[in-house]
Amino acid sequence: MDKTELRLDPLSQEWTVFSEGRALPPAFAAVTTEQFDASPFRAGLERFASHSLYQDGGSFGWQVRVVPNRAPILRVEGDHTQSGDGFYDRIDGVGAHEIVIEDPGERRFEELPVDDIARVIGAWRARIEDLMRDGRLRAFSVVKNTGRAAGQSVGHSVSQVLALAIVPPALRRKLDSACDYFAKKKRSLFANLLEEEQRRAVRIVYENAGFVVFCPYASGAPFEMAVWPRRQSPDFHHVSADEIAQLADALRSTLTKLNRALDHPAWNLSLTTAPSRTPLANTWTTLDDDFRWHISIVPRLHPTGGFEMATGCHVNGVWPEAAAEFLRSQEVSP
Repeated sequence: MDKTELRLDPLSQEWTVFSEGRALPPAFAAVTTEQFDASPFRAGLERFASHSLYQDGGSFGWQVRVVPNRAPILRVEGDHTQSGDGFYDRIDGVGAHEIVIEDPGERRFEELPVDDIARVIGAWRARIEDLMRDGRLRAFSVVKNTGRAAGQSVGHSVSQVLALAIVPPALRRKLDSACDYFAKKKRSLFANLLEEEQRRAVRIVYENAGFVVFCPYASGAPFEMAVWPRRQSPDFHHVSADEIAQLADALRSTLTKLNRALDHPAWNLSLTTAPSRTPLANTWTTLDDDFRWHISIVPRLHPTGGFEMATGCHVNGVWPEAAAEFLRSQEVSP
């Protein structure tokens, strides 16, 4: 009989159902076969996105460039204070939504040299640091969609920096879990979890001096990976130059392994960092000690089904121990 087990993620407090009977072949094709319209983000076409918020290096005058999103989810204009709407509450969609153009040409993120990936990471840090100067904004993140199944809509290697005037539910749950654990144990949940992963080593995919990449114990999707810094720091924008280089190496190596293991699947990357501190806030007072910024990489191999929507539980047909072993076996060239 196929083995079935439920595992709880101690950080997100979400359950995953592992079932060997759900070890299905990918439903989506390799992203290398997908066709998009000509990219407006190539070097020489800057007129299509002329307002540059940040740029760095490169023989074209830039290697990485950040521009406003022309169809933003959130906008800087508006009132960030909560107000009543009859029985309901509302606020304007205040925030920021920016596009990070990661290469002036057609190379994919994981095909870039480590130094150029470091430039992209530096752009993420610079833009988050700048957006934090707006006192209305509370939460900040970076997302990257690769492949149509993951939400990619343009044929160019880009990521997105977002800022919100609220602390969203997913971040709030993680902050609460970290804070509650610290109050009970007097130790960081992140530190203890990372120690456990390194002690057992069965879910480790890659590590270097600054970062550990592992398949989480309760992975919500097959071959999901977490990228955690070794140094305790809640704020991504405090990452050092050495850590940027180490993170670039970890991301390039990890994504190369993923592409070789699964033939270039669609995937999402998300960066989670602590919210801005406010003078009136009286929650999460220990996050400097209990919370740690981190990155998730989630392959999109299957569509979300009715069971997941009805229960809020993930379904995964690949044990993280098996996924990590297979990913570790993939060779990465310098």
